Amino acid sequence: MFAKLEEIERSFMDLEQELADPEVYNNQDRYRKVTMAHSELGDVVAVFREYKKLSADLEENKEMAKDSDPEIREMAEMEIAEIKERLPELEEELKLSLLPKDPMDGKNIILEIRAGTGGEEAALFAADLFRMYSRFAESNGWKVEVMNSNPTGTGGFKEIIAAISGSRIYSKMKYESGTHRVQRVPATETQGRIHTSAATVAIMPEAEEVDVQVRNEDLRIDVFRASGPGGQSVNTTDSAIRITHLPTGLVVICQDEKSQHKNKAKAMKVLCSRLLQAEQDKQHEEMAEQRRAQVGSGDRSERIRTYNFPQGRVTDHRINLTLYKLDAVMEGDMNEVVDALIGHYQSEALKQQAQDG
Repeated sequence: MFAKLEEIERSFMDLEQELADPEVYNNQDRYRKVTMAHSELGDVVAVFREYKKLSADLEENKEMAKDSDPEIREMAEMEIAEIKERLPELEEELKLSLLPKDPMDGKNIILEIRAGTGGEEAALFAADLFRMYSRFAESNGWKVEVMNSNPTGTGGFKEIIAAISGSRIYSKMKYESGTHRVQRVPATETQGRIHTSAATVAIMPEAEEVDVQVRNEDLRIDVFRASGPGGQSVNTTDSAIRITHLPTGLVVICQDEKSQHKNKAKAMKVLCSRLLQAEQDKQHEEMAEQRRAQVGSGDRSERIRTYNFPQGRVTDHRINLTLYKLDAVMEGDMNEVVDALIGHYQSEALKQQAQDG
């Protein structure tokens, strides 16, 4: 591990030298790449340098603990105790920093929410989930843009698709994919009975041109008139777009914009992200066959979380996490859940690395 860290520190110092070179600064494309690489290594190097400094301080204090002066000995022993407490924490941080990086972590995402079992109540829950994610995005300074939606007459969504852009979104949101279940008394329920409904969430890294190659001859593009809730026409022009990817049969419809060109651009963005996700899922399946204990298989069929309104409780079933702060979570205060999931999957990856290593 430490040989690898020394190598990272050397690379970091080389990048620092590059950044000081006027020629690199004048080549803005190169300068951006070097700055990004330097920034990525910076945190690891800072922790490694602190670890090395504390290790040297420990040795120094061990010598001072042999001093004939009792005050110096006492001071050295206090320092030794503090250092011994801090070193394992730093070592854990360093181990995490050396885990293989998910190349998708820095990407923007396409968020898809669909109402599942539960009829109108499921559609209302889908709208609640979209609001929760929008608030969470807002608190992180991310931008949310609705790509397509299929609203119901009572404020719910049969389906809503949005692009979320900002800093390292996929790394925080990737564990949200799956079936979300809600338990509550619907507004229309006169007997006060609790109903259980569900919605599915899919989080896909936004595809760039380098990630997915789509040939024009593989696409069928249909233009039609957009419709609103209940099927009534909301547009007098044929601006809605349906794109069918012939090799896979994937279909994307986009009708939120009045402009045909904007709808087509949005539909292509969603299609490319779905194709990228399909490719990732295929790779995950292949890896899972090779390694049965695959971390984070991304199985969307399993129920991942329950939102229980009568008890004000949210439970994530994958990590047995229960929080009695449902109102806050639904308002977008998701950090506790998101951080717990990231921590869990990191520790699983560390265990796997130890077994493989």
